[in-house]
Amino acid sequence: MNLLQKYNVAAPRYTSYPAVPLWDEESFGGADWKASLQKSFAELNPESGISLYLHLPFCESLCTYCGCNKHITVNHGHEEPYIHTLLQEWGMYLQLFEERPRLREVHLGGGTPTFFSPENLHGLLTRLFSGCEILPDASFSFEGHPNNTTREHMQVLYDLGFRRMSLGIQDFDPVVQKVIHRIQPVETVARVVKEAREIGYTSINFDLIYGLPLQTPRSIHDTISKVVRLLPERISFYSYAHVPWIPGNGQRSFSEKDLPQDDEKQALYELGRSLLQEHAYQEIGMDHFALPDDELSIARKEGRLHRNFMGYTTTHTELLIGLGVSAIGDHRDAYVQNEKNLAAYQERVREGRFPVSKGHLLSREDLLLRRHIQALMCHFSTRWKRQDVNCDAVVDGLQRLQELERDGLVRVEPAGITVTAQGRPFIRNICMAFDARLWKKKPGTRIFSSSI
Repeated sequence: MNLLQKYNVAAPRYTSYPAVPLWDEESFGGADWKASLQKSFAELNPESGISLYLHLPFCESLCTYCGCNKHITVNHGHEEPYIHTLLQEWGMYLQLFEERPRLREVHLGGGTPTFFSPENLHGLLTRLFSGCEILPDASFSFEGHPNNTTREHMQVLYDLGFRRMSLGIQDFDPVVQKVIHRIQPVETVARVVKEAREIGYTSINFDLIYGLPLQTPRSIHDTISKVVRLLPERISFYSYAHVPWIPGNGQRSFSEKDLPQDDEKQALYELGRSLLQEHAYQEIGMDHFALPDDELSIARKEGRLHRNFMGYTTTHTELLIGLGVSAIGDHRDAYVQNEKNLAAYQERVREGRFPVSKGHLLSREDLLLRRHIQALMCHFSTRWKRQDVNCDAVVDGLQRLQELERDGLVRVEPAGITVTAQGRPFIRNICMAFDARLWKKKPGTRIFSSSI
């Protein structure tokens, strides 16, 4: 059995530890969470600020590769009521805080944020910002669909401080685009990029996916050849996550037989990675690439790279508040997720209640393991403090690493561990060794996509 077959198992992506499906919901209480949130806010360094994630869930059509929480509709009458609900939810957070929050980072995700009209986005953000102080070096970004991201969208957001945008490309092959229901010619993407540059955006990210149905080495080669001519500063090159058991996604519209398997899928990644590196893109953590002068590359070199529910970031705030349906917040020693159902989310907020549906209060062991998993995901290494090796979960993790070390994926050292070049594609498996909550999970229901 080769390494790909051996380690191609279901594994978290580790945008958090513990991963969301492994949260201890039974011990989570609303009163404890609010007290934890208020304490985290009160103890913030005044210069550190907070991050905001706004989930804007609406899409006009269903992309069949997508496993995200979204609401498919062509009725734009949903925009204003949803904005009203978001602002009500934000108002409840403001009432918990004793002073005006300082914004360090804002990200608009979805769904399709550019489903909303420029006017409505302007109204939402100006009202939201009115209750805050925006730090001078704040970082604002948004996700856009090339087919509906207009120059007016980009100008309105630029005028409000946005300098980064991310476009979902996935693949330029017409055959692949048809099966994933994401038709967007390269000319459309080029138009958006050109206009963004003219307006003044300084960082553009392209999302690409390998392992999509009917994808071939030729489609990867042609897609990346087109991508590098447009020269985005960042490229996210994700493994397709096949999770057809999640309600509401469209991944049952094609067969598993249409998907590249094991060695084929890994070959697509290796081809894409080599092509990106040939064009000066540097590998950043897992699935991410950036040009050498991009802030993400600089943060990696300086050891400042961070990972959270929004992916890799140069900004590390101790408090991330998620607003909107299904949005997730990270409050230093607690996680929360909002209601996933749109109607239930809006009803809770109308009643004046936080729309939190579940959460997790991190234990001392969770915090320790999170630090090591975060370091592995960002820096491909982690170092021990003296007391770490007295933790049973760390000792158990080191035991599990023995086989990965024999396979040449990691080097276990007296003061920590380092992931080898051969081990980088298996970083999720390496982090799993320290995932105490995953190893305690009862076998049965599958909750994660494959690691390769």
